[in-house]
Amino acid sequence: MSSTSPGRDRRRTVTVIKDALRELRNQLSLLNHQVSRRLELKDVDLDCLELVLEHGPMTPGELARRAGLHPATLTGILDRLQRAGWVTRERDPQAADRRAVTVRALKDRNAELFGLYAGMNSALDGLFEGYSEAELALLADFLRRTAELGRTATEELAGD
Repeated sequence: MSSTSPGRDRRRTVTVIKDALRELRNQLSLLNHQVSRRLELKDVDLDCLELVLEHGPMTPGELARRAGLHPATLTGILDRLQRAGWVTRERDPQAADRRAVTVRALKDRNAELFGLYAGMNSALDGLFEGYSEAELALLADFLRRTAELGRTATEELAGD
């Protein structure tokens, strides 16, 4: 007879997964910090740049909402990113408000950014080789669903 119950084993495994997710968050945060340092950006600048790269052109207001930042804070971030050649702010001639702008990432510096993540991306490719297609599908689903839970939790905290 086993000395532990299935419920206790499951709780331990869930705890190990949650601990691993916290460690992953910490390690990715440290990696992003090093990337920011190399690019001579603040961490929050890199976060905003990555949002624009991931989601495409958007208004400063939309970027502020996605980043969870006050619009006045975002102005300084966009000023730094524009001075450094990462983004441009373009007037929207179709907008009712003639002051309306769209933030767009400048693609000519993408290779520099992606190059800093190349080591991690190569290491992940090697790691993925050890998994079957079914295991990769399970991991992809878990990470997608976990990210969605994170978005929901963030929105709930931001709404308070």
